[in-house]
Amino acid sequence: MIDVPTTWQQACAALAGGDYDTAFDVLESAMSEARKPERARIALYLASVHALYGDAATAEVGAALREARTLDPALRGDALYLALSAELDARSRGPDAALPAQGVREAPDPLARFHALSALALAERPQEALDIHLPLPELPPHLRWRLRSWQADCEEQLGHLQEAVHLYAEAAHHAGGLNRAIMLQEGAAILLQLGQAAEAHSALEQARSLYTGRDPEEGLNLATWHYLSAQALLALGKPEAALEAIREADRLEREHGDPSYGVALVWGQVMTHLGQHEKALAHFEAALSVATEADRPYALHELGVALLDLDRPVEAREKLEAVLADPDYPYQPEVLADLAECDYRLGRLQEAQQTAEQALAQGAVVPASLVLGSVALDYYHLDDALEHYERVVREAAPDSRDWITGHQMAADVMAQQGFKDPAAAYAHAQQALEHTPESDDWHGTLQDHLKKAAALMGQNGGRMLN
Repeated sequence: MIDVPTTWQQACAALAGGDYDTAFDVLESAMSEARKPERARIALYLASVHALYGDAATAEVGAALREARTLDPALRGDALYLALSAELDARSRGPDAALPAQGVREAPDPLARFHALSALALAERPQEALDIHLPLPELPPHLRWRLRSWQADCEEQLGHLQEAVHLYAEAAHHAGGLNRAIMLQEGAAILLQLGQAAEAHSALEQARSLYTGRDPEEGLNLATWHYLSAQALLALGKPEAALEAIREADRLEREHGDPSYGVALVWGQVMTHLGQHEKALAHFEAALSVATEADRPYALHELGVALLDLDRPVEAREKLEAVLADPDYPYQPEVLADLAECDYRLGRLQEAQQTAEQALAQGAVVPASLVLGSVALDYYHLDDALEHYERVVREAAPDSRDWITGHQMAADVMAQQGFKDPAAAYAHAQQALEHTPESDDWHGTLQDHLKKAAALMGQNGGRMLN
């Protein structure tokens, strides 16, 4: 005689060790020996295990649920059956799926509540999923990291990125092997969104050590690892290392699947940082060719900026206007600033100023201020230009290209003003010079500004700056 709870415990013990084959053997062996009512319950457990494979096993989940209700029609009202059915529906219909009833969400069976939570997350009802009370110890070990992963996904859907990072870290703690690596990578992806590149890089270093080269599922996940590493390295100011990483991501993708939008986009960004704008343009065009409808505005924006870098403002404007037409694109102020730059390049100073002021008001402070500084210089409004460039210096990330440009232009404007404040001019020129290579035309100009400012400071009895 088969004892169903014991059978499920044996399957869970195998799943806790990542041994899916044994778990299936235990359940299927019990199915062949058990009586009809017990077989129906075991079929539900089989459906639960199949559900762990996600979209790849919807047919198997559906078959197991059909078998369960055929063996015992009364199971149609069972909380676990209803929760699994809701999850299956959500996988195929997303937000249009029938949601699990409140009774299922509050069922005594924690396994039913787990699948109800999964269904709500898949149906894009993150807060309702998070509202399900499901203490971690109530679940078998193989579901604990998955619970935290679902909850992290829900927090991410709600825009609570820091909470999602913590939950992915907890998921990684409860997971093992490749699953742990994947959870660390999910957390790293959000850390990159938060601008925490060093922390993301650290998480990725932990994840890399978990790849053994023996698991056939490692290929695409390792491609993701290299893709994320490229972003972290780029943010940490290491574009050459980022280029090596994104090349490897592309190679692994092509070996184990298809080229992706994300890899092409990041490759383009790396080439932009390396000053290879024609190559960047080619990668952004490749990204656009495989982008989903939701991703198209991002690829178009990158294309527009790349075309600006190549001094092709007419083509750039066409791409940027297409992005601006999408009201859901989150970087509308930056697009406005880029459009202002197009107008400036085309000699339309009044339009450039108006659009840049609009971008500034909406929060694109650095790119809008750069355009406004250029326009003010063309009108020879030196005080206004200096104000804009000093705002760039204050707001841009230290050592970034915009920050360096801000210092260069502030020093140059002060020189045109006759070094009224030589100490400030010296400071701007010095900061810019430290980040300007000798091959750059700016290098000689900045050295001249530095010498003249220093001479004036000496005449005025000012303190020389180191």
